[in-house]
Amino acid sequence: MEATLKFDIFCEIQRAEPWPADHEASLFRETLEQAEAADAAGFDVWWEVEHHSAPAFSYSSAPALVLAAIAMRTKRIHVGHAGVLAPFRINNPYRVAEAAATLDVLSGGRLELGLAKSGGKEWETFGVDPEKARDQVREGFSVISRFWTEDQVSWNSPDFVIPARDCIPKPLQKPHPRLWQTCGSPESFRMAGEMGVGCLGTTLLSPVSFMGQMIQEHEAGLAACRPAGKTINREKGIFTFVHVADTREAAIRNGAALAALWYVHAAPIIFKVPRAVWYDAIRAGLHPNSARSTAALTGSDETSLDIAPDELPVLRLLKLMARGESVSKEEAHDVLEQLDSVVIGDVDHCRDKLEAYRNIGTDRMMCLMQFGAIPHAAVLRSMALTGEHLIPHFARGEAAALRA
Repeated sequence: MEATLKFDIFCEIQRAEPWPADHEASLFRETLEQAEAADAAGFDVWWEVEHHSAPAFSYSSAPALVLAAIAMRTKRIHVGHAGVLAPFRINNPYRVAEAAATLDVLSGGRLELGLAKSGGKEWETFGVDPEKARDQVREGFSVISRFWTEDQVSWNSPDFVIPARDCIPKPLQKPHPRLWQTCGSPESFRMAGEMGVGCLGTTLLSPVSFMGQMIQEHEAGLAACRPAGKTINREKGIFTFVHVADTREAAIRNGAALAALWYVHAAPIIFKVPRAVWYDAIRAGLHPNSARSTAALTGSDETSLDIAPDELPVLRLLKLMARGESVSKEEAHDVLEQLDSVVIGDVDHCRDKLEAYRNIGTDRMMCLMQFGAIPHAAVLRSMALTGEHLIPHFARGEAAALRA
């Protein structure tokens, strides 16, 4: 029997330039319309990121507010925070517990809560000590779950002290909403498993086989699990670029592959990741966070934008963009179509790509559909086609199990 693959939406609240005059207001309107469409199409969770000081790349600086608005406009889709930036200088865990529980109540018990370590520019913005960030993720899971499930909780650690207090409201879900960790490195995937929380991984052009290795790290962590919360979440979610169109030509016309390249080009600039590390990770088939944390790759802050005769096609296009040169929609599509992690094309092509994710043990696809400069109408069409063709196809394993 084939395993079930669930479909989620992963949202940055993003639009590449050029912008209309009412850019910010229209972007939020479109995001809410897309959330309603995702609910109607049968997507399982709407995941909202948290980013700060990231103009053009992400306007999701107040995700709890956006998720509350989405919850009021939808009926069944869960609202997921992927994730709360966990360093205590950014988000006090007591306040996180309060806001998340409130959202669970307002949504009728539809909250999914993830924590993220963050890094780079966001650490600079809030004065985060990089040496403490990972430990504060671990501590955050433990203290938040206690605030949700116990009365008169006190906490006294080197980084967080609070006298005995009742945290209200309590979540509607019992014992508490599912917990998740945003992961990029082998260490973070294993850590999520050890704490008994689900993992939320990111491809950023890394091969599906690499994500399979990361899923095995999560499984290894689960084998030695000491739960941070009251439940164990064994699920694995993977984020990638997804754009489903009526035809291959329509996908090219919508500029989805070029939008994905824009995303990969813009991310290291926005979040101050050395471009050399980014490029080296792509060459080695790794996620940039994996390359940095394991020291498997090295690179200075500067890197040559010269294009070698044997350059990887995707790196050739990224270097052209970095040099300010144009890349056509057709060329971007021809190159990204060859990457197994990028799901852009017609229904049959996308279905074949998604089978690879199911085969490595992915439980849920976190589909980034609003990215770069893809038109709003094309995003809505992508959601509708996914709901009509792909969600039912990958749910057949669950239906077969229910009939047995």
